[in-house]
Amino acid sequence: MKNVSLLATASILAVSLAVPAFAQSDLVGISNLDDRIDDIERDVADDMARAEDAARFGSPESRQGLSGSASLGYSGKTGNNESQDLLLGLRIRHGAGPLVQTIGAALDYSETDGSATKKDVFAIYDVNYYFTDHVYGFVLGRIQSDGMADELTATELADGVTLADKVKHDGFLGFGPGYRIVNTPDMAWRVQAGIGVSYLEYGDGRSETEGAGIVSSRFFYKINDNVFLTNDTDILNSDSALRANNDFGVNFKITDAISTRMSYLSEYNDSRAIKTDNKLGISVVFGF
Repeated sequence: MKNVSLLATASILAVSLAVPAFAQSDLVGISNLDDRIDDIERDVADDMARAEDAARFGSPESRQGLSGSASLGYSGKTGNNESQDLLLGLRIRHGAGPLVQTIGAALDYSETDGSATKKDVFAIYDVNYYFTDHVYGFVLGRIQSDGMADELTATELADGVTLADKVKHDGFLGFGPGYRIVNTPDMAWRVQAGIGVSYLEYGDGRSETEGAGIVSSRFFYKINDNVFLTNDTDILNSDSALRANNDFGVNFKITDAISTRMSYLSEYNDSRAIKTDNKLGISVVFGF
């Protein structure tokens, strides 16, 4: 199974709750509930913000200089069960006239009773050079690594999964032109296409390096002050597989206190037995 993650979305249903500030005992679960509610609200807020595609108006007039953010999360547990979880995130952006560079990286590591259960690393390097307000060139480098791809869990063994089915490293490096067809506050549409090199390494040690082409589209349309829709498409084609993702979403501001996002994600990979996976997502935010 040759898989690639071109897009990622997290769509969940959330309802904000209020709990007494004076009761913080883990024994009754209120503190744990607070933490879980915060996680849910953050995930939903990220999903909503991602839908607005803040970069759709990106241009040489965007923020200049160095900016970015970094995040770190760690938890460790001892006693009857021992576990560790580590999350790292980094985003750096630099604008210098018509040249805009972005670096992003994420690390997700989990360990239970001394054995690692997750070792995921994802990094991306994106460069855009704007020749005019509409025409730009890009260079895109991406690498995704699964540190557990050379091991099989009991569930995978039971399902007949082999190391040849698991992707350990999945990378792409390419370049090409981009064009902003429309770029207004109410409607934005940009497309880009390029050529490059795709690299896949599997859990059994096999690897494939081959030429590949990528085509991407980002579309945003504001129907009115309360409704807008987005459609993001990525297609990556190489000799081993044709892979495509399409994420369609509609955001509604029902009232000042209620916002909703509905999305439909389709992932196609013609090297799989079942070529298409589909996911319906609903995010709801209530405020009172």
